[in-house]
Amino acid sequence: FDAAYAPFIRSDDVPKSIFEIPGAETCSIEVNSFSKYAGFTGVRLGWTIVPSGLKFSDGSLVRDDYNRVMTTCFNGASNVVQGGGMACLDDAGLTEINTLIDYYLENAKILKKGAEEMGFKVHGGDDAPYVFIDLEGKSSWDMFSKILTEADVVTIPGAGFGPGGEGFLRLSAFAPRDSCIEAIARLKKLNFD
Repeated sequence: FDAAYAPFIRSDDVPKSIFEIPGAETCSIEVNSFSKYAGFTGVRLGWTIVPSGLKFSDGSLVRDDYNRVMTTCFNGASNVVQGGGMACLDDAGLTEINTLIDYYLENAKILKKGAEEMGFKVHGGDDAPYVFIDLEGKSSWDMFSKILTEADVVTIPGAGFGPGGEGFLRLSAFAPRDSCIEAIARLKKLNFD
């Protein structure tokens, strides 16, 4: 379970961890990182939870094998990167992270509202920094190209996420507020018929 976006979840009825689901400790591994919510995308610092209840068919612990593989293949994060991670977890760091997440979630609301005002069916934008626009069967690459060439707005074609993403376009809230507002204003000038 990829929990990298867990801090963006603000709804009480949405789990932030796979381990909030009964029985998950016997069938799940959870990975997380500072990449999304603390801006560590190029630094790569994270963690993995491999519960003791997760076992191979012979009864041996998956955790033990995982630890052996990771300590054999990976020397660990540098002291500087570890220091950055620790700073994220102190009171000031957590306050800053929450402020940043609130900012990006507000951007997501702007993007979602703008797309809905244009008549698109959208997914996301709540508890997530991304908005997925349903293109109703249109090619995501064609729409990406149209928007880029006619509005000078960069989007992400859903096809980049695999076959299930085709027919969708992703908008990212990871941008300055003014850029999100400007992007919606430009998109509203296009003819999508």
